[in-house]
Amino acid sequence: GTRIICDRKFLLECKNSPVARTPPCCLPQTPAVTSLAQSSLVKLEELKEQNESEEAMPDQDQFEMDI
Repeated sequence: GTRIICDRKFLLECKNSPVARTPPCCLPQTPAVTSLAQSSLVKLEELKEQNESEEAMPDQDQFEMDI
């Protein structure tokens, strides 16, 4: 057999290529494996809204202290 040898730089460049970021065209649709389930999408949207609302709030002390 023939060995294919790739250096580290080439492999790191392949990680960022557009082809590596797209799923195969003939991949079966399996909920929660190849595609997010509807409940997961709802949870993701809720988390995004929560993070946005937390970012909008000014910094406050974690605990109130009586001095």
